[in-house]
Parts: sequence; structure tokens; C-alpha cells
Amino acid sequence: MLEKPKIIHLVLDVLKPHQPPLPEFASFVGELPGLTRVDISVVEMDEKTESLRIIVDGSSIDFEELKAHMARQGAVIHSVDKVIVE
Repeated sequence: MLEKPKIIHLVLDVLKPHQPPLPEFASFVGELPGLTRVDISVVEMDEKTESLRIIVDGSSIDFEELKAHMARQGAVIHSVDKVIVE
């Protein structure tokens, strides 16, 4: 029986409020099972929100779980800009 392909790399465009601060948010995202690396850059900042480019790597990334996890901190995925499946 063949194993189902797994997402191992995602590049996301995400909007989040200023709180929590970026280091805290990155650590929170990194708590998700299956992730091995979280790389976050601020692309744009306005009065209330930050636009982020988030790159996550892992052995098996559950996209829906990741989306729900980030939503707990008020973050919303605007787009998925790159996916690598193995």
C-alpha cells in the first residue's frame, strides 16, 4: 500500500494583529506537531495589523490544523504561495 504524500514545505501570506509580538507568535506556530522549522518575515505593517511571509518546514504538515492553530492568535492565511509535497 502506498503512503499518502505529505506536505513538507509551505510558504504562506498571513495577516495578524500586532499582538502577540512576532517572536511569541513564531514560537506558538512552532509548537504544532510535525513542524521542524518556522521562518517569519514582516512584509508590511499598518496601524493594527502585520502582513507576514511565513515559511514552515516539517515531516508532515497538516494544513487545516496549521490554519486553525494560527487563528487562535488572530492570524488569517491570505494565500498559499508555495507547497512542496513528498
